Amino acid sequence: MVPKFRGWDRKNRVMYDFMMMCFYVNLKNVLYRNNLTDFDVDMYTGLKDANGKEIFSGDIVNSSYKYAQPKISQVIMECGNSYILGEDLATGNEMLVSDHINEIEVIGNVHTNPELLEAQHDTRTD
Repeated sequence: MVPKFRGWDRKNRVMYDFMMMCFYVNLKNVLYRNNLTDFDVDMYTGLKDANGKEIFSGDIVNSSYKYAQPKISQVIMECGNSYILGEDLATGNEMLVSDHINEIEVIGNVHTNPELLEAQHDTRTD
């Protein structure tokens, strides 16, 4: 797999693919290099969700894992593996994305849709 990246421009609040993240062209067609410290970088996991959408670290997924309640979680990368944050009720560990690929759907990411995670943890009853 060829590594793929995307970058969240914190200043302009826009998501870019890798080439747009690294470089930009001004109105006179002059190529400039972006300051990469202004970006949060997400890496492609090499996997696609149940609908065929590419899964990146930082994505928010809706999980319908058969041994757990349906839930909304974040994808993280750790030691070369991608995990869904939260607990697998069968093992007590974080869930490997590759083990549940047909049971998850990308619904957003932590940069453009943080409210999806906040709603999951909102326990108010008003």
